[in-house]
Amino acid sequence: MLHQLNNGHLQISVSEMGAELQSLVLLSKDQEYMWSGDPAFWGKKSPVLFPIVGGLKNNQYQCKGSTYSLNRHGFAREKKFTLLEATKTELVFGLTQDAETLARYPFDFSLKLRYTLVDNKLVCSYEVQNPGNADLYFSIGAHPAFRVPLQDGDAFQDYQLQFSHTEQAPIWPLSPEGLLLTSPQTFTWNTAGSSSCIPLSKPLFYGDALVFKTLVSDTITLRHRTQEKGFHFRFNEFPFFGIWSAKDAPFVCLEPWCGIADSIDTTGEFSQKEGIEKCAPGSVFTRQWEIEPF
Repeated sequence: MLHQLNNGHLQISVSEMGAELQSLVLLSKDQEYMWSGDPAFWGKKSPVLFPIVGGLKNNQYQCKGSTYSLNRHGFAREKKFTLLEATKTELVFGLTQDAETLARYPFDFSLKLRYTLVDNKLVCSYEVQNPGNADLYFSIGAHPAFRVPLQDGDAFQDYQLQFSHTEQAPIWPLSPEGLLLTSPQTFTWNTAGSSSCIPLSKPLFYGDALVFKTLVSDTITLRHRTQEKGFHFRFNEFPFFGIWSAKDAPFVCLEPWCGIADSIDTTGEFSQKEGIEKCAPGSVFTRQWEIEPF
């Protein structure tokens, strides 16, 4: 089931399945910004990644003296959320543990996704609450896919990603199994003045995602190189970031993460996993990202 919001500036649609954003339209331009979800390339649009980000070594981890199995990016994207609240400007969806999740992830949890329209901005908030009596370990991340090119007649390579600061971060390569290698690779940044950019091209993603651990920017702007169209993507307090597209696909994913894929030499102990978050009993963990189309 789809739920919509329209504040006169933006219109969004969100599915109860995975609480996944399906559509984002700038009404003044009648412009859709989300990827279509064509399964010929990739059938998702904006899955939430929980309780892991990326893949586990052998799809397994150890926790509380037992071995558990989770597929890449966890189970939240495959679960039906409950609509908890709906106003003229906000939708709130919730997910809690059940017998199926406890068999794969031995924690009680409360996960809320909050979509809020503020003028011409969409704010997506994640809230993870620990209702249990022991520490809750988890990762969470975003995986929104945006159509590139935005309009017919444009080409993929007409667009670029502009970062808010000068960047020198390397990328962390992935193994064929989707695990992080142990050493980073130098990334060639295009830098002018106080900011850096990445010109988009299809071959840029032939080696899988660009995975960053040390970005200093908190805003990335996807824009046409010569025309005023695109969007500002703002994120904060996400220590990791991925940029990905399927091979030769007309979309780009911008992915802020609190968590990251296992490395090839991981111990497999969940509480020691790189990027894992810990939420004390009764505590609430929050993060948000926002998009402002133009």
